[in-house]
Amino acid sequence: MPSLNLAIARLVNTGTDNFAIWVVNAPYPSGYVLRDCVWPADLTKVWQEWREMFSPENRLDIPPGSPQPQTPLPPELISPPSGQTTSYSSRLMQHLGINLWQWVFDGKILNSLERSQGIAMGQNTRLHIRLEIRDPQIIVLPWEIMQREVGHAAMSLSQDVLFSRTTSEVEPLQLQYLRADPALSILLVLGHDESLQLEKEAAILKQTLSNGSALGSNSQGYARCIVNILLQPSPSELIQELETKAYNVLFYAGHGLPGPDGGLLFLRPGMSLNGIELAQVLTRNHVKLAVFNACWGAQPAAINNQAIPSSSLAEVLIRQGVPAVLGMRDQIADSESHSFIKVFTQALRSRKPIDEAVAEARQHLLAVYRFNQPAWTLPVLYLHPDFTGELIKGFDEGITELPETSMPGIGSQSATLRSLGRNCTLRPGITRIGRTEDNDIVIPESSVSRRHAQILCRNTLIGATPVRTYYLEDLSTYGTTWIFRSDNWEQIHRREVPLQSGIQLKFGSTRSETWEFIIEDSSS
Repeated sequence: MPSLNLAIARLVNTGTDNFAIWVVNAPYPSGYVLRDCVWPADLTKVWQEWREMFSPENRLDIPPGSPQPQTPLPPELISPPSGQTTSYSSRLMQHLGINLWQWVFDGKILNSLERSQGIAMGQNTRLHIRLEIRDPQIIVLPWEIMQREVGHAAMSLSQDVLFSRTTSEVEPLQLQYLRADPALSILLVLGHDESLQLEKEAAILKQTLSNGSALGSNSQGYARCIVNILLQPSPSELIQELETKAYNVLFYAGHGLPGPDGGLLFLRPGMSLNGIELAQVLTRNHVKLAVFNACWGAQPAAINNQAIPSSSLAEVLIRQGVPAVLGMRDQIADSESHSFIKVFTQALRSRKPIDEAVAEARQHLLAVYRFNQPAWTLPVLYLHPDFTGELIKGFDEGITELPETSMPGIGSQSATLRSLGRNCTLRPGITRIGRTEDNDIVIPESSVSRRHAQILCRNTLIGATPVRTYYLEDLSTYGTTWIFRSDNWEQIHRREVPLQSGIQLKFGSTRSETWEFIIEDSSS
């Protein structure tokens, strides 16, 4: 999965308007680049116009600190170009998207993007772009609308890109999250909201989530979908339901408020749950996707118009270890929400990754509610950097991996990793390598991640010939897995590479111990 991960942070020691933008992950070694820049005053002006039109309740100052000079709006925004009849809201949305894109993708960052897109095209796939905003004050901006120029699709609508947000301040995912499930198992929670008729809303959402077909059906290659409902549960009832049944999706509809610990979700009158508390129960029970049809789920809390760091519900859940969180950047109408949910769950049931399902549902909102309306900009998806977004197993899993007993002729073959004083036999399936004791091969060095890498053993048939192959996959936080090829140590970062007998490996640092991968035939 070719992925380009970007991070944006304010340089606090050089002035309030100075930022760094850099590539945290790229599909090629020289793509990790850095650029310093200044927040432009005209971008603040356009954002203020957007906020007045589409989000008047949002009063976060951007950027905080030094006052911005008063700049006039550009002429092309005030009046349409000759011969065009576009509305002011359309021009405003497009102008803000282009300004955001030009600020982020400039110089070396643009070069890294274009080469990464070329690599993805060469692999006949889409480039995954994940954006990490480390300055809480600019999280509220609709980064999903970034647009290269007039006539180009917004980044979150592109046919060549899958866009999501992320954060690097997380622990590696637990192993349970890295395996796709055979079906959707959804817990639908309707919390307290005076504007909702709960029973009617529950019936609508259950029908929407099941996509109008019989629950449990597998027609047209769709994955099974099971939906259970809790109406205004107490916190203990919600926890008990999650702990006694296996769910991979939590869907919450109801009232929510932003706050320092991920805000509050109001389950029933007088009973609420904050983001930290919810995250603990979700991670304990291995829920992979949390969806919130509640206002401000992707917005930080604020004091005196200044954002509180790491306070949005989506951020809190991702940082606590939930693999995927979908929240709303602003208020969303019920009709818009139901329309989005229907297409989103339909895409999940058709076995598409979460970010692709969000993109498809966003396209639907655009078609129904038009470009000059903010509906398609409201969903904000956060993905854990270790999570591929694959929730449901693909209908076609590709080459069949056969069990040991069905592969005559290769059963005597084995593989080992050897270092000075250690000889570790690899498992037939996955051998996990890392710093902690729950790995198959434990390397107790500070530069090694808790779950650093894994070696995959695959038994396949090519025609009638059985073949066993081995692959090394990096899972480390900073991409510090090394392989010796062409007389150099090559860094592997979130990639999977084939292994040949005799190749040398290092985990954590180029100064770490050297391991040698050996394939042996015990019958010889």
